[in-house]
Amino acid sequence: MSTIATEHLLAPEEVVGPPAVEVHDLAKRYGDLAAVDGIDFSVAQGEIFAFLGPNGAGKSTTIKMLCTLARPTSGRAMVAGFDVASQAKSVRRRIGLVFQEPTLDDQLTAEENLRFHAVLYGVPRGQVDERITRVLELVALSKRRRDLVSTYSGGMARRLEIARGMLHTPKVLFLDEPTVGLDPQTRALIWDDIQRLRVEEGVTIFLTTHYMDEAEYAERIAIIDHGSIIALDTPDVLKASVGSDTVELETANDDTALDLLARNGYRVERTEPGLTVFVADEETAVGPIVTAAGVPVRTLRAHRPTLDDVFLHFTGREIREQHGEAASMFARAHGARRG
Repeated sequence: MSTIATEHLLAPEEVVGPPAVEVHDLAKRYGDLAAVDGIDFSVAQGEIFAFLGPNGAGKSTTIKMLCTLARPTSGRAMVAGFDVASQAKSVRRRIGLVFQEPTLDDQLTAEENLRFHAVLYGVPRGQVDERITRVLELVALSKRRRDLVSTYSGGMARRLEIARGMLHTPKVLFLDEPTVGLDPQTRALIWDDIQRLRVEEGVTIFLTTHYMDEAEYAERIAIIDHGSIIALDTPDVLKASVGSDTVELETANDDTALDLLARNGYRVERTEPGLTVFVADEETAVGPIVTAAGVPVRTLRAHRPTLDDVFLHFTGREIREQHGEAASMFARAHGARRG
């Protein structure tokens, strides 16, 4: 996880003021296909909020509507206090967007890319140099500001895109699959950058991802599948909703172990191939369970619910299993749009 300190930040329910993003019954249809199917949610000011789901689930389509790049078929969405349909220009002035696909000019330097963006967004001339210096510091690229982007690694280019999205001081920064295709170490560095943006600039972060570990950085997660939000809460609450921690063990005598564990107050069941003990905290429970079993333990495995378990619980399948199906859905949606 990130090393950026966040203890002093307000929780979403403690933030005073209107939501940074507010969505009511938002839908986007391509012919008979509902890419986004009447969703409702809100994002607090200063919050890190994640859409978690497979490719084609409706994540990018939602972001496109919130960023005024696609018009909703029905419903309403407000971003930074403005309606995305009727006040699109006001929304655009107050948001930053990092697309899935690279959009930098690799034949320009980092600084030249940022200056071009400053012109497009009308950053006052007297503030441009200061903002460029600031955002490059936030993503640790100050020493590479005059290097061509073609000399950057994929991770560095992604960090520069995030810096560009912050150049005009947006209220909300949208990140569409911000670390897709990057190695774990680079992804961790980018998340340090994102956390720093939130802490030091006070920006609201709205991201989409299909990486379970990445979603853990968010304060709240909306799980989206086939265009619908099927669960929304904090990572801890979502994981707790699918069950408690467990310790699975095989012993020299499972009958004796079952009896002794029950006598010691444990909730324990016989499962294949041994016993399952349900506990509040698997890390601290392992030692006492081994002692309470009263017979030699042959194998032991502790498990804490993960977001993979959450996704499986609410959808009946793992997120990895949906990639092929999602790609087919995406193709059908775009075919319908062309028609």
